[in-house]
Amino acid sequence: ALLAVVVFAFAFQPARETTRQVFPGMIWVAFTFAGILGLNRSFVGERQQDCLMGLLLAPLEPVSIYFGKVLGSLFLMGIMELVALPLFFVFFDFPFPGSWWLFFLTLFLGSLGFCLIGTFLAALAANARASEILLPLILFPILVPVLIGAVKASSMILAGGPITGEITVWLRILAVYDGIFFVVPWMLFDYVLEV
Repeated sequence: ALLAVVVFAFAFQPARETTRQVFPGMIWVAFTFAGILGLNRSFVGERQQDCLMGLLLAPLEPVSIYFGKVLGSLFLMGIMELVALPLFFVFFDFPFPGSWWLFFLTLFLGSLGFCLIGTFLAALAANARASEILLPLILFPILVPVLIGAVKASSMILAGGPITGEITVWLRILAVYDGIFFVVPWMLFDYVLEV
């Protein structure tokens, strides 16, 4: 994410209006690519050392492995966002006229959706021969609604206008999508581990 901040800072001039318009997209592109690097490694340890069988023999539901991985990914992504986000605002000299709590709610909902979807698909792709290549290929098409919702909500919040119904519509879309990918892996994760 830090590399993306530096590259974007050299590619776009901070004072231009076009830079201000694409600023939310740059934030989410950096977070997405940094998050994919983490997701690619999320099931590697269990696969290489065959620890997954030990986890499955533990007296707990297999879906708790999934939720543990989601919480771990969300924690690491949150730390990455807390480090990278101030740098985005400093490098691009971007004033923040919007609502902080709405912006952080958008970050949380977008990151949660990314981690819910990404962890499920990382478990699905973990046994593939080229899982590092396969994961982004299957993740990006499913992740598009989360990214669109997060970028649209972020751009409206960063514009600094009043809180309108359109912002809440995008936040509801993010929340519904997160809810769907909370329930679907909960029902299917046992079968994913058997593959």
